[in-house]
Amino acid sequence: MCGIAGLVDRRAQLGEAALTQAVRTMNDTLHHRGPDGGEVWVSPESGVGFGHRRLAIVDLSPTGVQPMASGDGRFVVTYNGEIFNYLELRAELLAMGVKFRGESDTEVLLEGFVRWGIAETIAKAVGMFAVALWDKREKSLWLIRDRLGVKPLYYAHDGQRLIFGSELKALRAVADWRPGLDRDALTGFMRHGYVAGPRTIYNEARKLMPGQMLEWRDGQAPKLSTYWDARAKAIEGRAQWGKPIDPREAVDRLDTLLREAIRQRMIADVPLGAFLSGGIDSSTVVALMQQQSSRPVRSFSIGFAEDGYDEAGHARAVAKHLGTDHTELYVEPSHALGVVPKLAEWYDEPFADSSQIPTYLVSEMTRKHVTVALSGDGGDENFAGYSRYTYAGTVWDKVARLPGPIRALGAAILEKAGAPLLAAGSFLLPGGVQAVRPAEKAAKLAQVLRLDSIDAVYRRLISQWPEPEAIALGGSEPDGPLWDATLAHDMPEPVARMQLLDTLTYLPDDILTKVDRATMAVALEGREPLLDHRVVEFAWSLPMDLKLKGSEGKWILREVLARYVPRSLTDRPKMGFGVPIDSWLRGPLRDWAEDLLDEKAIKADGLLDPAPIREAWNTHLSGTANMHYPIWTVLMFRAWQRRWR
Repeated sequence: MCGIAGLVDRRAQLGEAALTQAVRTMNDTLHHRGPDGGEVWVSPESGVGFGHRRLAIVDLSPTGVQPMASGDGRFVVTYNGEIFNYLELRAELLAMGVKFRGESDTEVLLEGFVRWGIAETIAKAVGMFAVALWDKREKSLWLIRDRLGVKPLYYAHDGQRLIFGSELKALRAVADWRPGLDRDALTGFMRHGYVAGPRTIYNEARKLMPGQMLEWRDGQAPKLSTYWDARAKAIEGRAQWGKPIDPREAVDRLDTLLREAIRQRMIADVPLGAFLSGGIDSSTVVALMQQQSSRPVRSFSIGFAEDGYDEAGHARAVAKHLGTDHTELYVEPSHALGVVPKLAEWYDEPFADSSQIPTYLVSEMTRKHVTVALSGDGGDENFAGYSRYTYAGTVWDKVARLPGPIRALGAAILEKAGAPLLAAGSFLLPGGVQAVRPAEKAAKLAQVLRLDSIDAVYRRLISQWPEPEAIALGGSEPDGPLWDATLAHDMPEPVARMQLLDTLTYLPDDILTKVDRATMAVALEGREPLLDHRVVEFAWSLPMDLKLKGSEGKWILREVLARYVPRSLTDRPKMGFGVPIDSWLRGPLRDWAEDLLDEKAIKADGLLDPAPIREAWNTHLSGTANMHYPIWTVLMFRAWQRRWR
């Protein structure tokens, strides 16, 4: 796990010293991602410079240092991530007569490019990676991102120059790069709380999308291609739903796949552990780690004193059953609040998922003990675990039967009375489930009652501001998968369609962005075995009744977990991973928020309309409704704006 940065500049011969300094300046902005070393390679005659910040995980010796050249000298690479099956690939290459200088996965990747070619090597690779590759023979630059988007890669091209980096701050370090704010991207951010790829907050920069390659040769426009397409894999998987499948055999197959994915991700030359919340996903990962470890696995969790936000006790019980070496930290509010002013520095484009705070806190605590941590990210998208899927599968079916006037009346009552009346409408909840955080659930149910289709329900449930063009001035919300009408044809089942939409958007641009920045802020490598592409492809091949049973998602994953952990320790309503931002905004964060929400300053910027923002803020402060999601979105943009603009 590292940070990469670099450029190819065809405009003029900068000279070795100037080119080296330019790349070093970019590279230094990523020191936090790789504190173990920061090397630079340049080729002045080609105008190419690569930088690499190293977090040493595999082959800690000098033979693992990047940027690295292939044995024949043709390729030079700087890459961020891990190839988890590199030992198997190394064995193949050794059988072909390849001589290795060291033990790193980087060298395996390079020699694969030499023997198999770029496309075939990437197809063979199991991993998370953002790769920059210079081909000296063809005078071409390649940028490559892993299949699910675990590792980030940003780039900007202006005709004669292409710059790239793991984070936007590396691009901003280029002296004469002056990006302008993309108002359309800002509009989309006000809906999602993140900037959806391939856009960034800047007009001039783009994200390389998951599963994409970019090739740039002198005098040509960058050429984008897709080597792994999540949508195509989902459609291929769905085509198998009609085939007979024995549930026990499916559980066995998933167990085997997960064991292998986790085994490969346990390979490291540094201390390794895992995040453990006590939920289905992380408990499964830790259980299968412990099954394959000769000593207690290091597991880590954090707790909060506030009701409705603390899962530490559940994690403790799972850890005790599995016999892990468990560490937990109960976070003081002052510690959590101290993270907030730093967020705009770590997320160098606007990002407003407030679980970024506990994710950082557990990463910070974990890094004191290990350098690598496995997590359970991806379980909800793969196995239908989010509550909004249950709404699509169960709640919407019931709501749709109600006459329009009744639905409108019910929504109005819930909006006014909120949580106390949620129990009265419990027949609308799946299986009579008791709502966690009832005020939020009541607001969500009120929203559903006002909508007219499942797709509209999905868009509303993932929206911070449901009408973002009324908040962001002068921008038009970008089109994206949420408005792609062909998805209903390719994936007609509502729950499956929502899973696919999340995999294409929310997963890479929110979940994985959050984890990458939070872990990298403390130089901790995060690994996500549930996002092994072989697991993802298998999950898509499973019919929905092996994922969703009535109101309960992740059925097949629960069955795997039940082989190792009693159901009594993990069967409970899903909580999510959050902090009490709603009450903090009314209390200790109020002055900070008031400063950022100053009406005169917002109006003077001309980017947002202060009127609806002030209305939402006043409503939140009064306690009549919980508006912390839309308010947090504005606050994170304003904090980013203050830091980077």
